[in-house]
Parts: sequence; C-alpha cells; structure tokens
Amino acid sequence: MDELELLVAEANAEGLVTEVIRPAAIVPEEVARQVLAEMAFRDPRLGGCWETDPSTWRRWDRPFDGTDGGRGAAQLLGTIHVAYGTPTRYDITIYRVSVTREGTAHGYTVASLCEEALAFGGVALADCPRADLKAPPRPFHFPAQD
Repeated sequence: MDELELLVAEANAEGLVTEVIRPAAIVPEEVARQVLAEMAFRDPRLGGCWETDPSTWRRWDRPFDGTDGGRGAAQLLGTIHVAYGTPTRYDITIYRVSVTREGTAHGYTVASLCEEALAFGGVALADCPRADLKAPPRPFHFPAQD
C-alpha cells in the first residue's frame, strides 16, 4: 500500500478519530533524536510496530508479514502527523494525530498514541513546548491615490 492509498484509507475510514494539536507540540532536538532512533529499531519490517517517514509516524498492530516487506495482515492503529525541521532545524512539530477504528478497538486515543511515541524520548505530550502562535499579519492596504 503506497502513501496515497494510506491517505485515502484514513480519510474514508469510519470510526477515525482525528485531532489537530493546537498549539502544535514541539519535540525538542535531543528528544526527537531519541524518539526517531527508538522507532527505527521498532520498524515493522524488522519485527516492530512503528513506521516513520518524513511526514508521519504510524503505529501498526503487529510487524509486517507480507511478501517483500509488505504489510500483510498488519492493521494501522494510528498516525501522528509531523513536520521535521520546525521551528528550528532539528526539532519536530506534532500537529495532527489520527486513530483508526482498529486503533480505537485496541484502546488507543489521540493522547495515548502520542504518549507511547514520546515515551521513547522520555517525555509526555504535556512536557513538550508549544508552537508560538502569532496573530496573523494585518491586511495589506494600498495607499489612497489622488
């Protein structure tokens, strides 16, 4: 299943719970490194349950068992949407989290999915600094012409 298929499946899934994290949670550089290293050891192609790419962290119910590293019978439990390199070069921002119907059946919530991932870095979601939300800029006005 490629990225587009996963996105469509998430968008059409009944029972999908999605929460936009506001203000977005900032995972500091040192914690981000620990989280990513631990998730790499837990890749579903290597017997784990966490799959990472530059925009998402996905939690599966079991390691992949399909042919050629495919997901096979593994079910997606939830997705943490992230942005790498914001607000500073090595930080990671968590801005949206989705839990599938299967994830809800396994007892996951938006908060518990985040807590499981961030525990690899020894922090909780509540410990993460939040993005500084600035007021939008004032609309541009053209000077009055004579």
